[in-house]
Amino acid sequence: MADVTDIRERYVLLSPTLNERSRRLWAAAEALAIGYGGIKAVREATGLSYPTIRRGIDELGSAPSPTTRIRRPGGGRKRAEIADPTLGAALERLVEPVSRGDPESPLRWTSKGTRQLARELKSQGHEVSHVVVAGLLHEMGYSLQANRKTKEGASHPDRNAQFEHINEQVNAQLARGEPAISVDTKKKELVGDFKNAGREWRPKGEPEKVRVHDFEIEELGKVAPYGVYDLARNVGWVSVGVDHDTAEFAVATIARWWKRLGRKAYPTARSLVITADCGGSNGARVRLWKWELQKFADRSGLTIRVCHLPPGTSKWNKIEHRLFSFISKNWRGRPLLTHATIVNLIAATRTEAGLKVHCALDKNKYAKGLVVTDDQFAEIRVQPDSFHGEWNYAIRPR
Repeated sequence: MADVTDIRERYVLLSPTLNERSRRLWAAAEALAIGYGGIKAVREATGLSYPTIRRGIDELGSAPSPTTRIRRPGGGRKRAEIADPTLGAALERLVEPVSRGDPESPLRWTSKGTRQLARELKSQGHEVSHVVVAGLLHEMGYSLQANRKTKEGASHPDRNAQFEHINEQVNAQLARGEPAISVDTKKKELVGDFKNAGREWRPKGEPEKVRVHDFEIEELGKVAPYGVYDLARNVGWVSVGVDHDTAEFAVATIARWWKRLGRKAYPTARSLVITADCGGSNGARVRLWKWELQKFADRSGLTIRVCHLPPGTSKWNKIEHRLFSFISKNWRGRPLLTHATIVNLIAATRTEAGLKVHCALDKNKYAKGLVVTDDQFAEIRVQPDSFHGEWNYAIRPR
Protein backbone atom coordinates (compact mmCIF):
# COMPACT_ATOMS: atom_id res chain seq x y z
CA MET A 1 0.00 0.00 0.00
CA ALA A 2 1.30 3.43 -0.91
CA ASP A 3 2.46 5.79 1.83
CA VAL A 4 -0.36 8.34 2.10
CA THR A 5 1.90 10.69 4.09
CA ASP A 6 4.42 10.96 1.23
CA ILE A 7 1.65 11.69 -1.28
CA ARG A 8 0.19 14.33 1.02
CA GLU A 9 3.58 16.03 1.43
CA ARG A 10 4.08 16.21 -2.35
CA TYR A 11 0.57 17.54 -2.81
CA VAL A 12 1.06 20.30 -0.21
CA LEU A 13 4.27 21.42 -1.94
CA LEU A 14 2.83 21.38 -5.47
CA SER A 15 -0.76 22.50 -4.81
CA PRO A 16 -0.09 26.30 -4.83
CA THR A 17 1.36 26.04 -8.34
CA LEU A 18 -1.38 23.83 -9.81
CA ASN A 19 -4.61 24.87 -11.48
CA GLU A 20 -7.72 22.71 -11.54
CA ARG A 21 -6.67 20.65 -14.58
CA SER A 22 -3.02 20.18 -13.66
CA ARG A 23 -4.02 19.18 -10.13
CA ARG A 24 -6.36 16.55 -11.58
CA LEU A 25 -3.68 15.22 -13.96
CA TRP A 26 -1.03 15.12 -11.23
CA ALA A 27 -3.38 13.12 -8.95
CA ALA A 28 -4.15 10.74 -11.82
CA ALA A 29 -0.44 10.21 -12.52
CA GLU A 30 0.21 9.43 -8.82
CA ALA A 31 -2.66 6.92 -8.76
CA LEU A 32 -1.44 5.19 -11.93
CA ALA A 33 2.13 5.04 -10.62
CA ILE A 34 0.94 3.31 -7.44
CA GLY A 35 -1.22 0.77 -9.26
CA TYR A 36 -3.73 -1.26 -7.26
CA GLY A 37 -5.24 0.92 -4.51
CA GLY A 38 -3.75 4.07 -6.00
CA ILE A 39 -7.00 6.01 -6.41
CA LYS A 40 -7.96 5.35 -2.79
CA ALA A 41 -4.52 6.38 -1.50
CA VAL A 42 -4.49 9.62 -3.51
CA ARG A 43 -8.02 10.41 -2.43
CA GLU A 44 -7.10 9.98 1.25
CA ALA A 45 -3.96 12.08 0.87
CA THR A 46 -5.42 14.96 -1.12
CA GLY A 47 -9.13 15.02 -0.44
CA LEU A 48 -9.86 15.03 -4.17
CA SER A 49 -12.96 13.05 -5.08
CA TYR A 50 -12.93 9.69 -6.84
CA PRO A 51 -14.68 11.11 -9.96
CA THR A 52 -12.03 13.85 -10.21
CA ILE A 53 -9.14 11.39 -10.08
CA ARG A 54 -10.83 9.03 -12.54
CA ARG A 55 -11.48 11.93 -14.90
CA GLY A 56 -7.79 12.77 -14.75
CA ILE A 57 -6.90 9.17 -15.61
CA ASP A 58 -9.24 9.29 -18.60
CA GLU A 59 -7.61 12.53 -19.78
CA LEU A 60 -4.10 11.07 -19.46
CA GLY A 61 -5.14 8.13 -21.60
CA SER A 62 -6.76 10.21 -24.35
CA ALA A 63 -5.56 12.78 -26.88
CA PRO A 64 -4.74 16.24 -25.49
CA SER A 65 -7.80 18.47 -25.28
CA PRO A 66 -7.68 21.44 -27.68
CA THR A 67 -9.34 23.75 -25.14
CA THR A 68 -7.22 25.92 -22.89
CA ARG A 69 -10.10 26.98 -20.67
CA ILE A 70 -9.33 26.58 -16.98
CA ARG A 71 -11.98 27.17 -14.34
CA ARG A 72 -10.91 29.90 -11.93
CA PRO A 73 -10.15 28.96 -8.29
CA GLY A 74 -13.34 28.60 -6.28
CA GLY A 75 -15.46 27.90 -9.33
CA GLY A 76 -17.91 25.07 -9.62
CA ARG A 77 -20.78 23.95 -7.44
CA LYS A 78 -20.27 24.57 -3.73
CA ARG A 79 -20.20 21.65 -1.31
CA ALA A 80 -23.57 21.07 0.30
CA GLU A 81 -22.39 22.00 3.79
CA ILE A 82 -20.94 25.29 2.48
CA ALA A 83 -24.08 26.20 0.56
CA ASP A 84 -26.17 25.19 3.58
CA PRO A 85 -24.21 25.90 6.82
CA THR A 86 -26.95 24.43 9.02
CA LEU A 87 -26.94 21.05 7.23
CA GLY A 88 -24.29 19.36 9.39
CA ALA A 89 -25.98 20.26 12.69
CA ALA A 90 -29.38 19.15 11.37
CA LEU A 91 -27.96 15.80 10.28
CA GLU A 92 -26.26 15.16 13.60
CA ARG A 93 -29.47 15.90 15.48
CA LEU A 94 -31.16 13.16 13.47
CA VAL A 95 -28.39 10.58 13.91
CA GLU A 96 -27.97 11.04 17.66
CA PRO A 97 -31.26 12.53 18.92
CA VAL A 98 -30.80 11.50 22.55
CA SER A 99 -27.28 12.87 22.99
CA ARG A 100 -28.35 16.06 21.18
CA GLY A 101 -31.29 16.63 23.48
CA ASP A 102 -34.00 15.87 20.93
CA PRO A 103 -35.90 12.77 22.16
CA GLU A 104 -38.85 13.75 19.94
CA SER A 105 -36.87 13.44 16.71
CA PRO A 106 -39.01 11.94 13.90
CA LEU A 107 -36.29 9.32 13.33
CA ARG A 108 -36.07 8.30 17.00
CA TRP A 109 -37.71 4.94 16.34
CA THR A 110 -36.95 4.34 12.64
CA SER A 111 -34.03 3.14 10.53
CA LYS A 112 -31.25 5.68 10.09
CA GLY A 113 -30.31 4.77 6.53
CA THR A 114 -28.88 7.51 4.32
CA ARG A 115 -32.01 7.66 2.16
CA GLN A 116 -34.27 7.98 5.20
CA LEU A 117 -32.01 10.69 6.62
CA ALA A 118 -32.00 12.54 3.28
CA ARG A 119 -35.81 12.43 3.10
CA GLU A 120 -36.14 13.86 6.60
CA LEU A 121 -33.60 16.60 5.89
CA LYS A 122 -35.50 17.55 2.73
CA SER A 123 -38.69 17.79 4.77
CA GLN A 124 -36.84 20.29 6.97
CA GLY A 125 -35.92 22.42 3.96
CA HIS A 126 -32.40 21.13 3.21
CA GLU A 127 -31.61 20.19 -0.40
CA VAL A 128 -29.46 17.09 -0.05
CA SER A 129 -29.10 13.61 -1.58
CA HIS A 130 -28.40 10.34 0.17
CA VAL A 131 -24.89 10.32 -1.38
CA VAL A 132 -24.09 13.67 0.23
CA VAL A 133 -25.52 12.41 3.55
CA ALA A 134 -23.20 9.38 3.42
CA GLY A 135 -20.18 11.60 2.76
CA LEU A 136 -21.08 13.97 5.59
CA LEU A 137 -21.53 11.09 8.03
CA HIS A 138 -18.04 9.76 7.21
CA GLU A 139 -16.54 13.21 7.68
CA MET A 140 -18.32 13.54 11.03
CA GLY A 141 -16.74 10.29 12.23
CA TYR A 142 -19.73 7.96 11.81
CA SER A 143 -19.60 4.50 10.26
CA LEU A 144 -21.95 1.56 9.80
CA GLN A 145 -21.72 -0.61 12.89
CA ALA A 146 -23.56 -3.62 14.23
CA ASN A 147 -24.51 -4.28 17.84
CA ARG A 148 -21.74 -5.77 19.95
CA LYS A 149 -22.38 -8.16 22.81
CA THR A 150 -20.33 -6.73 25.67
CA LYS A 151 -22.80 -6.16 28.51
CA GLU A 152 -23.03 -9.23 30.71
CA GLY A 153 -25.32 -7.65 33.27
CA ALA A 154 -24.79 -8.04 36.99
CA SER A 155 -22.39 -10.87 37.81
CA HIS A 156 -22.47 -13.00 40.95
CA PRO A 157 -19.91 -11.85 43.55
CA ASP A 158 -18.49 -15.40 43.72
CA ARG A 159 -18.24 -15.83 39.95
CA ASN A 160 -14.46 -15.98 39.82
CA ALA A 161 -14.30 -18.10 42.94
CA GLN A 162 -16.65 -20.61 41.31
CA PHE A 163 -14.47 -20.78 38.21
CA GLU A 164 -11.46 -21.45 40.44
CA HIS A 165 -13.41 -24.14 42.28
CA ILE A 166 -14.38 -25.82 39.00
CA ASN A 167 -10.75 -25.70 37.84
CA GLU A 168 -9.55 -27.30 41.07
CA GLN A 169 -12.16 -30.07 40.90
CA VAL A 170 -11.42 -30.89 37.25
CA ASN A 171 -7.63 -30.85 37.69
CA ALA A 172 -7.84 -33.08 40.76
CA GLN A 173 -10.11 -35.50 38.89
CA LEU A 174 -7.80 -35.67 35.88
CA ALA A 175 -4.75 -36.11 38.13
CA ARG A 176 -6.42 -39.24 39.54
CA GLY A 177 -6.93 -40.56 36.02
CA GLU A 178 -10.69 -40.30 36.39
CA PRO A 179 -13.08 -38.85 33.76
CA ALA A 180 -14.20 -35.21 33.63
CA ILE A 181 -16.66 -34.01 31.01
CA SER A 182 -18.28 -30.78 29.85
CA VAL A 183 -21.90 -31.05 28.70
CA ASP A 184 -24.46 -28.80 27.01
CA THR A 185 -27.15 -28.63 24.32
CA LYS A 186 -26.20 -27.10 20.99
CA LYS A 187 -28.67 -24.75 19.29
CA LYS A 188 -31.68 -26.54 17.83
CA GLU A 189 -31.53 -26.92 14.06
CA LEU A 190 -34.23 -27.16 11.40
CA VAL A 191 -33.99 -30.30 9.27
CA GLY A 192 -34.45 -29.78 5.54
CA ASP A 193 -33.29 -27.62 2.67
CA PHE A 194 -32.89 -24.47 4.76
CA LYS A 195 -30.15 -21.86 4.58
CA ASN A 196 -27.21 -22.62 6.86
CA ALA A 197 -24.84 -19.80 7.79
CA GLY A 198 -21.40 -19.71 6.17
CA ARG A 199 -20.00 -20.46 2.73
CA GLU A 200 -18.35 -23.44 1.06
CA TRP A 201 -16.58 -23.95 -2.27
CA ARG A 202 -18.88 -24.69 -5.21
CA PRO A 203 -18.70 -24.12 -8.99
CA LYS A 204 -18.92 -20.40 -9.69
CA GLY A 205 -22.47 -19.19 -10.12
CA GLU A 206 -23.99 -22.44 -8.78
CA PRO A 207 -24.95 -21.86 -5.14
CA GLU A 208 -27.02 -24.59 -3.54
CA LYS A 209 -30.68 -23.58 -3.66
CA VAL A 210 -32.55 -23.52 -0.36
CA ARG A 211 -35.93 -22.38 0.92
CA VAL A 212 -36.67 -18.69 1.23
CA HIS A 213 -38.63 -19.05 4.49
CA ASP A 214 -37.59 -21.02 7.57
CA PHE A 215 -40.90 -22.73 8.27
CA GLU A 216 -40.46 -26.09 9.96
CA ILE A 217 -41.11 -29.14 7.76
CA GLU A 218 -43.58 -31.18 9.79
CA GLU A 219 -42.26 -34.62 8.86
CA LEU A 220 -38.64 -33.62 9.54
CA GLY A 221 -38.99 -31.14 12.39
CA LYS A 222 -36.04 -29.93 14.44
CA VAL A 223 -33.17 -31.68 16.17
CA ALA A 224 -31.49 -30.93 19.50
CA PRO A 225 -27.82 -31.99 19.53
CA TYR A 226 -26.69 -32.66 23.12
CA GLY A 227 -22.93 -32.97 23.54
CA VAL A 228 -20.48 -34.57 25.94
CA TYR A 229 -16.86 -33.44 25.72
CA ASP A 230 -14.11 -35.49 27.38
CA LEU A 231 -11.76 -32.85 28.82
CA ALA A 232 -8.78 -35.19 29.07
CA ARG A 233 -8.98 -37.06 25.77
CA ASN A 234 -10.29 -34.30 23.44
CA VAL A 235 -13.10 -36.58 22.30
CA GLY A 236 -16.72 -35.57 21.85
CA TRP A 237 -20.00 -37.45 21.81
CA VAL A 238 -23.18 -35.93 20.41
CA SER A 239 -26.67 -37.40 20.59
CA VAL A 240 -28.97 -35.86 17.99
CA GLY A 241 -32.37 -35.85 19.65
CA VAL A 242 -35.55 -35.64 17.60
CA ASP A 243 -37.84 -34.93 20.55
CA HIS A 244 -37.82 -32.49 23.47
CA ASP A 245 -34.59 -31.27 25.08
CA THR A 246 -35.24 -32.39 28.65
CA ALA A 247 -33.11 -33.43 31.63
CA GLU A 248 -34.02 -37.04 30.85
CA PHE A 249 -32.57 -36.62 27.35
CA ALA A 250 -29.45 -34.93 28.75
CA VAL A 251 -28.65 -37.73 31.21
CA ALA A 252 -29.54 -40.37 28.61
CA THR A 253 -26.83 -38.83 26.39
CA ILE A 254 -24.29 -38.93 29.23
CA ALA A 255 -25.20 -42.57 29.88
CA ARG A 256 -24.84 -43.35 26.18
CA TRP A 257 -21.40 -41.72 26.13
CA TRP A 258 -20.36 -43.76 29.17
CA LYS A 259 -21.56 -47.02 27.62
CA ARG A 260 -19.99 -46.42 24.19
CA LEU A 261 -16.79 -44.51 25.04
CA GLY A 262 -16.28 -43.61 28.68
CA ARG A 263 -16.30 -47.07 30.25
CA LYS A 264 -13.71 -48.34 27.79
CA ALA A 265 -11.45 -45.30 28.24
CA TYR A 266 -11.69 -45.35 32.06
CA PRO A 267 -12.19 -49.01 33.05
CA THR A 268 -11.25 -48.44 36.72
CA ALA A 269 -13.14 -45.18 37.19
CA ARG A 270 -15.12 -44.76 40.40
CA SER A 271 -16.32 -41.18 39.86
CA LEU A 272 -17.27 -38.73 37.14
CA VAL A 273 -16.99 -34.93 37.23
CA ILE A 274 -19.54 -33.04 35.11
CA THR A 275 -19.27 -29.33 34.35
CA ALA A 276 -22.53 -27.85 33.07
CA ASP A 277 -24.37 -24.58 32.60
CA CYS A 278 -26.54 -23.27 35.41
CA GLY A 279 -29.73 -23.37 33.33
CA GLY A 280 -31.44 -25.37 30.63
CA SER A 281 -32.11 -29.08 30.73
CA ASN A 282 -29.05 -29.59 32.97
CA GLY A 283 -29.77 -26.60 35.22
CA ALA A 284 -28.77 -26.45 38.86
CA ARG A 285 -32.41 -26.10 39.97
CA VAL A 286 -33.87 -28.82 37.76
CA ARG A 287 -35.07 -31.65 39.98
CA LEU A 288 -35.39 -34.06 37.06
CA TRP A 289 -31.69 -33.52 36.25
CA LYS A 290 -30.67 -34.72 39.72
CA TRP A 291 -33.22 -37.56 39.69
CA GLU A 292 -31.95 -38.90 36.35
CA LEU A 293 -28.33 -38.53 37.51
CA GLN A 294 -29.20 -40.63 40.57
CA LYS A 295 -30.54 -43.40 38.35
CA PHE A 296 -27.40 -43.19 36.18
CA ALA A 297 -25.19 -43.37 39.28
CA ASP A 298 -27.09 -46.45 40.44
CA ARG A 299 -26.63 -48.20 37.08
CA SER A 300 -22.98 -47.25 36.56
CA GLY A 301 -21.77 -47.42 40.15
CA LEU A 302 -20.11 -44.02 39.69
CA THR A 303 -20.17 -41.14 42.12
CA ILE A 304 -21.32 -38.18 40.04
CA ARG A 305 -19.83 -34.83 41.03
CA VAL A 306 -21.46 -31.82 39.31
CA CYS A 307 -20.04 -28.30 39.05
CA HIS A 308 -22.30 -25.69 37.46
CA LEU A 309 -20.93 -22.58 35.79
CA PRO A 310 -22.17 -19.36 37.43
CA PRO A 311 -25.31 -17.79 35.90
CA GLY A 312 -24.69 -15.85 32.70
CA THR A 313 -21.35 -17.51 31.88
CA SER A 314 -22.41 -20.31 29.53
CA LYS A 315 -20.07 -19.03 26.80
CA TRP A 316 -17.14 -20.11 28.99
CA ASN A 317 -18.27 -23.73 29.01
CA LYS A 318 -15.43 -25.78 27.47
CA ILE A 319 -17.73 -27.69 25.15
CA GLU A 320 -18.77 -24.46 23.42
CA HIS A 321 -15.35 -23.58 22.01
CA ARG A 322 -13.75 -27.03 21.96
CA LEU A 323 -16.55 -28.99 20.28
CA PHE A 324 -19.63 -27.04 19.19
CA SER A 325 -17.69 -24.28 17.42
CA PHE A 326 -15.88 -26.82 15.24
CA ILE A 327 -19.11 -28.62 14.39
CA SER A 328 -20.55 -25.29 13.19
CA LYS A 329 -17.46 -24.68 11.06
CA ASN A 330 -17.63 -28.16 9.57
CA TRP A 331 -21.22 -27.82 8.37
CA ARG A 332 -21.16 -24.14 7.41
CA GLY A 333 -22.97 -23.43 4.18
CA ARG A 334 -24.41 -26.95 4.07
CA PRO A 335 -28.19 -27.41 4.29
CA LEU A 336 -29.02 -29.98 6.98
CA LEU A 337 -31.23 -31.99 4.65
CA THR A 338 -31.80 -35.14 6.72
CA HIS A 339 -31.06 -36.66 10.09
CA ALA A 340 -28.35 -38.76 8.45
CA THR A 341 -26.77 -35.59 7.00
CA ILE A 342 -26.57 -34.04 10.46
CA VAL A 343 -25.11 -37.15 12.10
CA ASN A 344 -22.50 -37.59 9.37
CA LEU A 345 -21.43 -33.93 9.42
CA ILE A 346 -21.03 -33.95 13.20
CA ALA A 347 -19.14 -37.25 13.19
CA ALA A 348 -16.80 -35.98 10.45
CA THR A 349 -15.67 -33.00 12.54
CA ARG A 350 -11.90 -33.03 13.11
CA THR A 351 -9.24 -30.51 14.14
CA GLU A 352 -5.48 -30.28 13.87
CA ALA A 353 -5.36 -30.54 17.67
CA GLY A 354 -6.74 -34.08 17.36
CA LEU A 355 -10.42 -33.64 18.17
CA LYS A 356 -12.54 -36.70 17.38
CA VAL A 357 -16.32 -36.69 17.46
CA HIS A 358 -18.77 -39.56 17.69
CA CYS A 359 -22.43 -39.03 16.92
CA ALA A 360 -25.67 -41.02 16.94
CA LEU A 361 -29.34 -40.30 16.36
CA ASP A 362 -31.58 -40.59 19.42
CA LYS A 363 -35.14 -41.42 18.27
CA ASN A 364 -36.53 -41.85 21.77
CA LYS A 365 -39.41 -39.73 23.05
CA TYR A 366 -38.83 -37.51 26.08
CA ALA A 367 -41.93 -36.10 27.70
CA LYS A 368 -42.02 -32.51 28.83
CA GLY A 369 -43.25 -31.46 32.25
CA LEU A 370 -42.25 -34.58 34.21
CA VAL A 371 -42.52 -33.87 37.91
CA VAL A 372 -40.19 -35.28 40.56
CA THR A 373 -42.20 -35.60 43.75
CA ASP A 374 -40.89 -34.64 47.16
CA ASP A 375 -40.69 -38.34 48.12
CA GLN A 376 -38.62 -39.12 45.03
CA PHE A 377 -36.38 -36.12 45.59
CA ALA A 378 -35.76 -37.26 49.15
CA GLU A 379 -34.40 -40.55 47.77
CA ILE A 380 -31.58 -38.79 45.90
CA ARG A 381 -28.25 -39.26 47.67
CA VAL A 382 -27.11 -35.72 46.97
CA GLN A 383 -24.32 -34.19 49.05
CA PRO A 384 -23.88 -30.42 48.57
CA ASP A 385 -20.34 -29.03 48.76
CA SER A 386 -19.45 -26.59 51.52
CA PHE A 387 -18.84 -23.95 48.84
CA HIS A 388 -22.05 -23.01 47.03
CA GLY A 389 -23.81 -26.31 47.44
CA GLU A 390 -26.49 -25.19 44.99
CA TRP A 391 -23.83 -25.19 42.25
CA ASN A 392 -21.51 -27.96 43.47
CA TYR A 393 -22.73 -31.32 44.70
CA ALA A 394 -22.10 -35.05 44.55
CA ILE A 395 -24.66 -37.80 43.85
CA ARG A 396 -23.66 -41.24 45.08
CA PRO A 397 -25.05 -44.64 44.05
CA ARG A 398 -27.81 -46.00 46.26
